Amino acid sequence: MHDEQLLRYSRQILLPEFGTEAQDRLLTARVLIIGAGGLGSPVAMYLAAAGVGTLVIADPDVVDLSNLQRQLLHGQADIGRAKVDSARDCLAALNPDTQVIALQERLEGAALRAQIDAVDLVIDASDNFTTRYAVNAACVAARKPLVSGAAIRMEGQVAVFRPDLPDSPCYRCLYRDGTEVEQTCAENGVLAPIVGIVGSIQSMEAIKVLTGIGETLCGRLLLIDAKRMDIRTLKLKRDPDCPVCAAH
Repeated sequence: MHDEQLLRYSRQILLPEFGTEAQDRLLTARVLIIGAGGLGSPVAMYLAAAGVGTLVIADPDVVDLSNLQRQLLHGQADIGRAKVDSARDCLAALNPDTQVIALQERLEGAALRAQIDAVDLVIDASDNFTTRYAVNAACVAARKPLVSGAAIRMEGQVAVFRPDLPDSPCYRCLYRDGTEVEQTCAENGVLAPIVGIVGSIQSMEAIKVLTGIGETLCGRLLLIDAKRMDIRTLKLKRDPDCPVCAAH
């Protein structure tokens, strides 16, 4: 690290369990973020601010006026632009140290697997089960850590899945049969701060996984009810009959 980086990241380097060693790990890390919307915004901003070296952001959508209530990567002037382009500009202004690779596409199949193979960690900030199942399966196959988050109305959840560690459950152990009813913000609404809360926790968990500090949510599901401000965790166990991770 050069002197400017030491100053930029000094407040987290001061933490006894962090130090320059953990900062070096962040500076050389490569993270894939699936989604540049409500969850992807705080995730990308906090990881860039913390000094993650490379962020690969994938999202096929363009910025819409209705996004601006909660998707803080984008502003009024970005309406109609690709979200990943808006995200890249916002993050470059926040921290020029972080390289942002913008992919305006819905990663699927071989393209998804190739991107996951090339990173240290994946963050699922998507908004549909089809993408979550595909990302989970690819992470299990590649044995890459996955930080999963979801938010709707005034509720949210976060979990960490570590197929690189023995006995870690995967996303399909939690949502086993794939019959869940899809719920969207457009149909059910969402209060802006809940995506900030969930995305911030996702970024915290990602930093912990990348640096090896603290205890992550691996094996636990964090549930947030912002209406009552009730936060609790449930234990997750690996399903021996899981159609995804049992095969690996």
